[in-house]
Amino acid sequence: MFIIEDESHAEPQNGEFQTFEDVFSELERRAKIPWDEIPNRCPCTNWKDCGRNYQIIEYDTTQTPWKELQRKDILTISAKEIKWTTDK
Repeated sequence: MFIIEDESHAEPQNGEFQTFEDVFSELERRAKIPWDEIPNRCPCTNWKDCGRNYQIIEYDTTQTPWKELQRKDILTISAKEIKWTTDK
């Protein structure tokens, strides 16, 4: 199972995805949303000067608690830039 987390704010994003392709597609969708609109707008009071650093985290959900298998920086969105850190 895969989730998206904003590493900068230690904030898991809504949604659980069954494949890497599905979760990556969600980040492609978010990259088209302006940096200052939900879900890209940061939760902090300094949001105009801040940004999101989206990671994809893969978990093994067959055990409790879930075991993290891998974590990848994927996308940064801020007023300054939209930057892909890795390719699909």
